[in-house]
Amino acid sequence: MRLDLTKLPSDPELLQRLVRDIAAAIDHRDTEIERLKSIIKRLQRMQFGRSSERIDPDQLALGLEDLDSDVGRVEEAQPKVTPEAKSPQRRRPLPDHLPREDVLLDVQDRVCSCCGGALHLIGESVSEMLDWVPAQLRVMRTTRPKYACRACNTVVQAGAPERLIAGGLATPALLAHVLISKYCDHLPLYRQSQIFDRHGVDLCRSTLAGWVGGACWWLEALHERLCKNVFASNHLFADDTPIPVLDPGRGRTKTGRLWVYAREQRPWSGPEPPAAIYLFAPDRKAERPVAHLA
Repeated sequence: MRLDLTKLPSDPELLQRLVRDIAAAIDHRDTEIERLKSIIKRLQRMQFGRSSERIDPDQLALGLEDLDSDVGRVEEAQPKVTPEAKSPQRRRPLPDHLPREDVLLDVQDRVCSCCGGALHLIGESVSEMLDWVPAQLRVMRTTRPKYACRACNTVVQAGAPERLIAGGLATPALLAHVLISKYCDHLPLYRQSQIFDRHGVDLCRSTLAGWVGGACWWLEALHERLCKNVFASNHLFADDTPIPVLDPGRGRTKTGRLWVYAREQRPWSGPEPPAAIYLFAPDRKAERPVAHLA
């Protein structure tokens, strides 16, 4: 509900009803605020309290997302008063690289309704909203015509394009999407299978796992060449990060190490471009970097 202070009604009954609605909205807002404050205190106690009360950071982020949603709902429901004289707060413009789709909303008749004279254009108002185009699956159909020679019965046809996965249905773009969703967005394959099913395509988890394994086989060669290029540098930065690794048979995880070797020569205008490689090791013994740099 929005109120314009410059156009308040003059009817006493309407004003009384308006005041009652505002009071009810304020009471509801105060109740929501108290509930949200209790949620914030509980999350803070879980995050910064004793170890037994702490929660996983991802779970905390999910709770904060729900909290932000509740705050937005309350702010949208509470009365908004339009000030008499105040410049509107300017929102950051949308990025220029995004494609634009123009929608023209024009008047139906370009004749003045008062005097019947012709209307002429004096300007226009342009506003922008951010839109989302859902992902779409499509079928890339390749046709290879066959040609035959009547004189010698020779058949000619263009060769079939090579596929990344032998006998697979996935194009390089779809394989890249599956890998990015799994390793960058942490979306398990069974959830991706459910998403594809909503699009009407049946891709079981075993099929997606075969695609991931086949794509990793291609990436191994790239990783080896990148390792040779980075390890040939005369300046390297190295560090290790602990990561949880599944420990089959014990019902829990163990701590592994992800070693990273980075090359960054831009601060002193070095000739080599920046690069980084990651190598897994079960521990952080000194023999690990020695073996990597050998």
